[in-house]
Order: sequence, then C-alpha cells, then structure tokens
Amino acid sequence: MTETALRLATDIGGTFTDTVLMDGSGRVLASNKVLTTHDLPADGAYEGATRALAAAGKELGDVTGFIHGTTLATNALIERRGAVVATITTEGFRDILEIAYERRYAQYDINLEKPDLLVPRTRAFTVPERMSVSGKVLIPLDESAMPGLLAELDESGADAVAICLLHAYANPAHERRLRDLIGAARPGLTVSLSSDVSPEAREFDRLSTTVANAYIQPMMAGYLAAFEARFRDAGLACPILMMTAGGGMCTLDTAARFPIRLVESGPVGGAILAARIARENGLPEVLSFDMGGTTAKLCLIEGGAPQTSRAFEIARAARFIKGSGMPVRIPVIEMIEIGAGGGSVAAVDRLGRLTVGPESAGSDPGPVAFGRGGAHPTVTDADVALGYIRPEGFAEGQFKLDPAAATAALAASVGTPLGVSPVEAADGVSRIVDESMASAARMHAVEWGKDLTPRTMIAFGGNGPLHAARVARSAGVSRILVPVNPGVGSAVGFLYAPVGFELVRSRYALLSSLDLGAINALFTEIAAEALAVVRQGAPDAPVFTSRSAFMRYHGQGHEIEIALPDRNLAAEDLPALTEVFETAYARQFSRPVPGMDIEVLNWAVKVETEAFRPRPVSPDPAPRDCQPERQVTLFCDVTGQERSAGLVDRAELAPGDRLQGPVLIAEPQTTTFVAADFTARVDMRGNLVLEREGA
Repeated sequence: MTETALRLATDIGGTFTDTVLMDGSGRVLASNKVLTTHDLPADGAYEGATRALAAAGKELGDVTGFIHGTTLATNALIERRGAVVATITTEGFRDILEIAYERRYAQYDINLEKPDLLVPRTRAFTVPERMSVSGKVLIPLDESAMPGLLAELDESGADAVAICLLHAYANPAHERRLRDLIGAARPGLTVSLSSDVSPEAREFDRLSTTVANAYIQPMMAGYLAAFEARFRDAGLACPILMMTAGGGMCTLDTAARFPIRLVESGPVGGAILAARIARENGLPEVLSFDMGGTTAKLCLIEGGAPQTSRAFEIARAARFIKGSGMPVRIPVIEMIEIGAGGGSVAAVDRLGRLTVGPESAGSDPGPVAFGRGGAHPTVTDADVALGYIRPEGFAEGQFKLDPAAATAALAASVGTPLGVSPVEAADGVSRIVDESMASAARMHAVEWGKDLTPRTMIAFGGNGPLHAARVARSAGVSRILVPVNPGVGSAVGFLYAPVGFELVRSRYALLSSLDLGAINALFTEIAAEALAVVRQGAPDAPVFTSRSAFMRYHGQGHEIEIALPDRNLAAEDLPALTEVFETAYARQFSRPVPGMDIEVLNWAVKVETEAFRPRPVSPDPAPRDCQPERQVTLFCDVTGQERSAGLVDRAELAPGDRLQGPVLIAEPQTTTFVAADFTARVDMRGNLVLEREGA
C-alpha cells in the first residue's frame, strides 16, 4: 500500500451509515456516522463520504480505493422484500423445498411454524432431464418441453427463476442450456443457476441458496447500479468493491451476479477488525462484540482468525433452533446475530412481561430521545435515562437528545404498567437487553464447544462499548478491549480485508482410491475461476492461494475441513492427509474411528490478496492513575443506586492512563462505560483495556 493511497469505506446499517477515510499507512483521517436513508441508501452513504473527505481536505476524485458493505441483502430476505421467484428442477423432484430435511426442527411443537422458503409449490416447475452423480448425461434435456414451461412461468408471474437440476454441480451443461433458452425467450427474467451460486452436493441446500440468490438479485442489481452511478457522477474514479460474507471483497459485477454472497457483509467487517486486533495484541482467544442501532453480532476469534462455516440460516422462525430458518450454503464468517441494538423497542406484553426487541425503531423515526417522531421507548432511551449517554456531543452534534421525552416514554410504556419508576423501568430494559446478548454469546460458544471465560471481548459499534461491561459480566468475561474508532468498527474492518474469493466444488472420492489427475485438474479449474474474480478488483496485487478438502468417514453426514498444500497433490501426500483428518476428527469427537474409509465430498480454493499488515509499536508504559475532573450522576448497575461517575473525553487520554470505574469515556461516535467493578487503561495502540476486579 503506497503512502499516497486514500481509501474510503462505507457501512450501511439499519440505523446509521458509517464512513471511514484511511491513508496508505493505515491512519484514519476522518470518520463519521449519519442516519441511514432507507428509501435511497446511497444518499446517506454519499453524505457520510463528503463529510469525511471535507474533514480531511480531500476530493472524491482523490480516492484510490472504495469498499462498501451493507445489510440490505440480509434485511430484504428477513423482511421478505424481494422478487417473485419460480423454481425449475429435474422432473420428479418438484418438492425438494417442501420435503427439505424430512424432519421437524421442534419435534413436539404442535404449533410449529415452518420456515418460509419463498417459493410455494404452485411456482415449482420441472423439466425432463437427468445427470448422474459423476456428471454423465442419463436423460438429455428435453427442449420440446420449453413452450409449456415458459407458459407456466408466465402464468406464475415470476420475476426471477432459480434453476437447480439434479447433480448439476458435477455437470452444469443442462442448467446453462436452460438458462440460454429462457434468456432468449424471456429476456426480462432474472435467472440464477445452482451450478454457479452453490455448486455443491445436497439438493435442498443448493436449491434454497439459489432461491435466495434469485429472490434478492433484481433488487440488489438495481441498488448496486444506482450506488455506483451516484458516486461516479460525483467524481469517483476507482472501482467500488463489496464486502462478502466470507470476509473477502469482490467487484460490483460479481456482487450483482451473486448477491447472496453479500448477506451479512456489514457485520463481517467487525469480525475482520476483531481478528486483526487479536493478532496485533497477541490474543489467542477473543469474543467479538458488535452492537449497533438495530442488531448485535458476536463472533469467536481463534488464533487471530474468525470462525468460518460453509452454511448458515436466515430468518429463523425460532431464533435459536437450528433448522427453523432458510439454509444458505456459501463461505461465511460464523457469527450469531440477534435483534438487540440501540433502537430495540421496549414494551410490556399482555402477560405483564417486559420485552425488548427484536422490533427496532431504526433511524426513522428512531428512539424517542432523537426527537424525530419516535413514540415507543428503546434501549437508547433507557441508556439516556440512566445517564450513560450524555446529550452534549451525541452523534457528533447531528441532533439534540431529549432526555425528558425518553424518560416520559419509559414511564408511560414500561413504568406505569409495571408499577415502577422511570429509572427502574430503564434499568429493567438495560438488564434484559444485556442478558439477551450474553445468553446469545454463551449459546454460540456452547455450539462450538468453546469456553468464554478466558476470552478477551473486543467491543465496538455505536452501542458496543456502552454495553460491553454489563454483557461481559453476565457472560463470564473479565477483560474487554475497545479499539480506536470503535463507533465505526465494521467500516474500519473493511479497509483491512483482502480482495478475495472462495469457490467450492463437489466431487465425491475415497481417499484410498483418489484419482489425483482428476482432482488436480479440478483444482486448476476452480483456482482459475477464483483468480479471475480477484483480478477484477486487484489487477496487479500479489495473491495467495489456499486449498482445502471437506472429509468424513464413510457413511457420515457431515464433513471436516482439512487444509491441503497449495500445489498438485501426489501419492505421498495421502498418508499425511489421513493423519491430519484423524487428528482433527479426534479433536472434535474425542477419538478417531480406526479402519474406516475416508471420503472427500467437496474441494475448495480461496484466492486473496495480502491483508493489511499491522504496525509495530513500543511496549505499554507503566500505568498511572487518573482522576477525571468532570463528574456526572448515573445509575450504577452494580449497586442499583444513583452514583457520581467520572466523565472524560477519550482524546484527552494518553497511553498508560488508568481509570477506576464508574466512569464514562466519551468520543464523537460512541461512549465506553467503565462499570464500578472495572478499571480501564490505555495501551500503546490507543486501545482501551477494561479489566474486572476480582475476576
């Protein structure tokens, strides 16, 4: 990265749009948060960009790199704002979506709510054809069936088509021919092929992923074109790259073809930031905690790398129950996301219980304290009433907070129905949302067989530093790190991400009888495809390639990812691969299974540029105690009483400074709350390190 490089990142969230401007040395020149403009998201992004550039004395034409992430794809799937999709499958396999996994996710729930998979049976069509598992044509594609199929598509009112033919991952010829025929006859239809979107075995997962891609493709293609036009017309000369769910970046063209890869692209930036901070500070085990205005995201970081997965679920009918959502099979950074943010609405239900979220006030109308028409109290209103958020300087002075309105709303909607004071109502709201996030963290850790106790929590987002101490205490975490520029943490993470793309292909094989020539040819093919995507966004940068295989014992249903050498496989590699797999299997399931054949189902290649390198710094200085000159009154979450607390601007602190809680450390885009049972110090990188006493 040259010193003259000027890179811009924008992260469009449900409440705020974050912008960061960084120079070639990795120094943040300017950052800001503006309210998200939901009708025209590019408007908020453009406002944030122009403000950041003006603060640094730069022009849009000076920008040499632009990275964008958004929750738009995720929200469209959750809120069901997409195209009318029809499916085309192999004759005899019309009911793949209806059959799904052939099981109920909650066996004894008589009121079970089935996942909404977007396509009813009336829009599920078939075509005569058949491929074998090895890609051999068993029944040729019957093109004479096209007139009838086109008539069915016309009658269904479909805007988009998801094509998922049997074993198309092994041979996509029939899917591609079908796409060409439909494109020639109905050029206005958007067509997604399973062999492009998710070329892996398991028909239901492959079809579900293709349906999700087709569902959001027209909307996302239009959005990306409008976003690019807005910035191009204003003078942007460099390409715009999009964050992907797997932690890499791709071009707008690739994003428009595979918008499903953009699901969770915003939160992924936070995981990348947390992983970088973990490497910089030598932290082997980390819990990333990103709390924004609409949701909270948690991710486990191991050895400086975030947990990854090959599949996840969208819009679960039962929030924490696997199988209750829409399965999507793409490379993703594994995280758990819950509807807990500053805009989460608090209410008392018909049973007299206090509830918080997942409904959010968002940016319009926003919390009551924003004075933009919000009528229902939120988590932010509770934080204002408790004294954690100070009206002066909030959100860089974009608007004035109204504490009296927040307190009155809490009294009317929560306090009076429960017979408690407004402050007690606010404390109840705060405790419930914090416990919800801590419970999600514990559940996520248990699912992965991990322990939260030894971990450092890295907290960021507009509300993360404010709630970190209380969430950490409930989750059993005793150490918190709040990085520099935490309020725009995900956008900062974008600027540290590599340009990268990962492809996976299914080809079944036994390790003992592996056709090395065929597998090496497959790797060459998919590596070339991944490299072509990367070269669109990084034409000249050095690239790094990694290969892996997804292996299991014969007859098992799930695989373990095993790293492979970045070269052609040879016969002498096979004993070592057997040993590596059995070691990994024993680590996960306590012991290997001797004498069992090992199968390989999927083969993967990731091509990416070098990630941004951290800068070395001097060792931390000896701590020196500081006493803030300013004092404020807030509700102490440890004693349950109002208490005087220190108030200090983060910009006034220097490496080595140490403060005893309770204290509020304010900065333009967020506030860090140091609870009474925590101390905070500043390290040489400018991070705030909070440690719980007696832990």
